[in-house]
Amino acid sequence: MMTSPARHPLAPAFPVMAAVFVGYLVVGMALPVLPLHVHDDLGFGPFVVGLVSGGQFLAALVSRLWAGHLADTRGSRHAVLAGLVAAMGGCGCYLLSLLFTPQPVVAVSIIMVGRILLGGAESLVITGGISWALALLPAQMAGKAIAWVGMAMFAAMAAGSPLGDLVYRHMGFGGIAGSALLLPALATVLVWRQPALVPKARPQGSVGAVLNAVILPGLAFALAGITFGAITSFLTLYFAQAGWAHGALAFTGFASALIAARFVWGDLPDRLGGARTALGCMVVQGIGLVMIALAPQGWIAILGACLCGGGFSLVFPGLGREAVRRAPEDSKGMAMGVYNAFLDVTLGLGSPALGALAGVAGLRSVFLASAVATILAMPFTAIMLRPAAQSPTA
Repeated sequence: MMTSPARHPLAPAFPVMAAVFVGYLVVGMALPVLPLHVHDDLGFGPFVVGLVSGGQFLAALVSRLWAGHLADTRGSRHAVLAGLVAAMGGCGCYLLSLLFTPQPVVAVSIIMVGRILLGGAESLVITGGISWALALLPAQMAGKAIAWVGMAMFAAMAAGSPLGDLVYRHMGFGGIAGSALLLPALATVLVWRQPALVPKARPQGSVGAVLNAVILPGLAFALAGITFGAITSFLTLYFAQAGWAHGALAFTGFASALIAARFVWGDLPDRLGGARTALGCMVVQGIGLVMIALAPQGWIAILGACLCGGGFSLVFPGLGREAVRRAPEDSKGMAMGVYNAFLDVTLGLGSPALGALAGVAGLRSVFLASAVATILAMPFTAIMLRPAAQSPTA
């Protein structure tokens, strides 16, 4: 008698991860090409390029709390579907803007509306996706659920960039807009077929209670998360300035180590505790950053980038597990929305600050400053190890 193969413990959340991957693939595809379209095709300068690029991230930050509240009150599936519909609207704006290319101001204004819709979509998809995965999986797998949904997001961003560049070179911005419109439509069909998980009761936790619960893991993640901005914005430039080859390989090493660590050790936050796992990973992350900053040769910096990615990989799910554990039981979605907002703030403020520091002290200082920020995150994380900090609503 044949026995059916054992079902993967994360199988109930696979459709959620697929939806998150597709939702963020849309974002990743536009990242490398939108500045080129606004600058080369529409003729605008760096200020407008920055305004268009930043509009999405500002919209994501503003909508985090609302996205979490929607997931808690209407259900996570509803939040993800709303995010995918918003993504289709944003990509539709991209397509509509092409009709007004001879009128650049009108075209870029329509693109800005699309970026705002995509920012809200991003917030709804990741916040709803994580809270949905948490609801589908046992409580003892919370850290792994956060890790794998986050991995789907990061993998989509990493895959979307070269895919977007390829489509843009062969089909122009219209190809990007059309492809990006089709992807969330397909994901909507996938999510629509999944059963809805209706919230058991209307959330009673106040925003103040959620903020109080998330403030420690949020601050720790904000400080440690500066590393992400340093790597994505300055690593390849640092290699070029130092005269080293394979700057792209260093970034690939960071991303590959991050994904591999989540595959192999994604259950560590659940087995060892979120704060303990995050604290250990911060040590590895800090060592990697110092290696990058002080590397005499490129291969040492590449090794440092791999260590940095491996360390950073479990900081997000480790501290995220602490955030949802400490939050009121009926406000997990809002807790993840607030928690993610800390990274929005740190990237929105920290990345420009690192750029200003690089202008004064050189690119090496970017990675040293990120290492210092990681060290500063450690006391906030250590506080969560104390018995007094173990209360779910502390």
